[in-house]
This record gives sequence, C-alpha cells and structure tokens, in this order.
Amino acid sequence: MRQPPKKEEPKCNEKNEYIPSFISKKPFYIDDATQSDADYLEHQRLQSVANSDPLATSKWYDRGAKLAPAATKYRKGACENCGSMSHKEKDCLQRRRKEGARWTGKDIQADEKVESVRLGWDAKRDRWNGFEAGEYGEVVEEYRQLEEMKKGVVEEGEEGDEEVVDGDKYEAETDMGRKQATSTRNLRLREDTAKYLLNLDLESAKYDPKTRSMMDTETSTNELIAEDGFQKASGDAAEFERASRYAWETQERGDKDKIHLQANPTEAVLLRKRKAEEDLGKKESQKKALLDKYGDQSTISAKSSLAAAAVTSNEKYVEYDSLGRIKGAPQTAEKSMYAEDVLINNHTSVWGSWWKDFKWGYACCHSIVKNSFCTGEEGLRAAEEAERFSKGLILPTAAEADNATLVSKGEAEMMEERDAEHVPNGVDKPEKQRMDESRRRLEEMKAGVTEAEMEKSRREKTNAADPMAALLGKDELVASGQM
Repeated sequence: MRQPPKKEEPKCNEKNEYIPSFISKKPFYIDDATQSDADYLEHQRLQSVANSDPLATSKWYDRGAKLAPAATKYRKGACENCGSMSHKEKDCLQRRRKEGARWTGKDIQADEKVESVRLGWDAKRDRWNGFEAGEYGEVVEEYRQLEEMKKGVVEEGEEGDEEVVDGDKYEAETDMGRKQATSTRNLRLREDTAKYLLNLDLESAKYDPKTRSMMDTETSTNELIAEDGFQKASGDAAEFERASRYAWETQERGDKDKIHLQANPTEAVLLRKRKAEEDLGKKESQKKALLDKYGDQSTISAKSSLAAAAVTSNEKYVEYDSLGRIKGAPQTAEKSMYAEDVLINNHTSVWGSWWKDFKWGYACCHSIVKNSFCTGEEGLRAAEEAERFSKGLILPTAAEADNATLVSKGEAEMMEERDAEHVPNGVDKPEKQRMDESRRRLEEMKAGVTEAEMEKSRREKTNAADPMAALLGKDELVASGQM
C-alpha cells in the first residue's frame, strides 16, 4: 500500500525575539484561516504561484481541426450552405452554393472545433502567441534554394569567358559611398544643354556668393531650364499625369465608377477613354444642333442677313387690363403643389367636389369622411334616409305608399285647412288668438306689414303735441259735453 506524502514541516518553529514586531506580525489583509500557526513567518516566505509563466502555459486555437466525421444528412440548426453545426449561414467561409446543403443534403461538411481561449494580460499582448515554429521551415527552404541558384550562376560564369553577371554590375553601380566626389555622383546628361549656354549675354550672369550659385535673370525666366536633380518628363508621362488627376477627381466627387489607377489600371484607362469619347460625342451633337438651328457664317447669305436685321412692323391690336395682362387671352390655371385628379378608394370624384351644411365631401357618394371607401348609389340612398330620419320624416308619403285617392280641388283645400287648424290636445282658437295678440308671430314678420295694419296704427297712435290728447277717455270731458 502506497503511503501518503509527508507534510512539509515548518521551516521555523521557535520565535526569534530579535525580529521586529512589524515583520513578525501578519498584515491585516492576510486571512488567518489560511495561514499555518506552526510557522509564524509564513507570510514572509516566497509563496508558490499556480501559473508563474502564463505565456508558456497559454494555449491557442487549433486551426482547421474537426470534431468528428461529416454527417450523412442535414441537421436542424446547421449552416444552410455547407451543413456544419459550428456556424450559421452568414458566417460560412465556403463558396456560396447555388443550392445549399439544406435542400440537396449532399457534401455536408464536418463540424469545426470551436475553442474558448481565455488569455491573460501578457498572453493577449504576446505577438508570438499562436506562432507555429514548423511553418518557418518553408521560409528557410526558400532562402536555401535561392542560395543554391546563386552558386550555380557563379560557377557557370567562372567556367565561361568571365561574363559579367547583372548582379555584379548592379553592385558595382551601388558601390559609390559618401567618400566619392560629389561631382562624380551628380553627373548631368551629356545631351542636355548647359545652363550657362542658354543666355550668352555677358551681363546676364549673376553670381550669388551666399549660396555659391548662379541666379536666374529675367531673360531666362521664359526658358525651360532643368534644375539640378530635375528629371525631364518624356514619353507617356504627361498622359499618366492626366490619368492620375482624373482618377483623383472621381474619388473626390464620389462617382459611381470610382477609379483607382494603381489597383486596376486597365479599368481606369478604359473608363477614361470611354468618358472622353462620350464628352466628344456630346460636344459634336451640341455643335450640330446649334448649326442646324442658327447656321454658320458660310451658309448665311447677304440677303438673309439683311432681312434678319431689318425692322418689321406688326399691325396686331392688343389691349391690356389693369394688371398688365392681355384681354381675352386664355387663362392658364396655376399648377398646384398638391396631387390633382387622383381617385382613391373606388371614388369617381375627388375630395371637395361636394359641399353641404358647411362640410366638404365626395360628390359620388356624399361621404364627408376623407379617405373613406366609396359606397356609390347605395351610399346616396342611405344618406337620404338618414337625413329624413333626423328630421322626423320617417313615414312614407301617399304617393310612395301607393294609396293616393283622387279628390277635387275644393275638398283638398278644406282637408288641408282642417289639418292645419287641428292641434292635438290644444286649447280653443279664440283663447289662442288673444294670446297671440300681444306678440307678433313668425308668419307676420315674414309676410310684412299690410295697408290695413298701417291705417289702424295711425288711428290709435297718440300725438304728444295735441292739447286734447291728455283728456281722451276721461269722464269729465263727456259730462261737460252733455251740459
């Protein structure tokens, strides 16, 4: 039977009285339950760290690893494109299929191994984390092959007539250090005309002692002078400059067909050529349209030019109104900013084509609710019945009820008077007349004042200037008249 390992004995069992109290006492932030009582200096010991080197123990993603062999049929929740359960269709890295694995059930891919890598602070910032040292062998092999090719070229050159290799020529050209004279390194082209030969005037040369160079004079400003270090443009340099400028302009304008001269030079050249042809075609068509409309100097004869310049008279008589418009001219309706003659919801007329009782509506169905659905003739009949019901005219007339009888005109007038005089549960007519004498009825106000009423009013009205007006109706006046 295997014996358990012995517990490590404390390093110091006896307390040393010469150790200061601020060293021997445990700080307040150390838990007493986790410390051993045998070693009173345990808090001073070097504690062992569980993961002392997180960079050495940190793991990385196992790229390209598969969990298991591929499934034989499509599973619910898998990628619709490849059939894998580790991702969705929008995250699939495979080529988009015409018909995904969900519908075909073929070529279902295996599930990828998805790991949860939790790195520490140092491991997150480690630039070599996840580096595979074996991949660097390919770089070493590439450099080894290049060295072997160089050695083979050198051996072939030594066997021949000591031919000069291009690489050696390049090294000879670049082996010009700082010790080389400046005049040797900055040689000008022999075919270029010297700067001092552009102007042979003796007074034109002006030397600047501060910069130790010749100053340009006014006579040489119009000459094309290549300064030191200036490379003249030749060949297609000007065309390349125009193409670059055109590409920049398309990028700044944000055109639909943006051009990048370095990324796709062929497309840039074709689009620029097509644009130039379109501009030339537009210019020619505009020029042709102007010539067809106005002509040019060669086609216009002297007679036609004089006739065009002559002043013509017009006998047309026109009158203007106070607003400055021609009288009798047809008035053009102003175009509204709102949509006109737009029929919606089965209506045959627009909103506002019908008006009644201070309300707008549709003329086709007399609906006063905007954007309502048209009900047609049925809606018109329903609106009429609703109006009659609101006025109390719910009973049909004699003609509508088909029970009309033929009577004479006199009998009809008597029946109408009797119906008009009859008031259910009403008082007698004389009493009603006495009640109505103190006030004017609505019929009298509408009919106006008659001549008899005016005469009666003149007789009964008293005159304030009449001296006998105050004695009217008194008994004393009647008694004195009898005596």
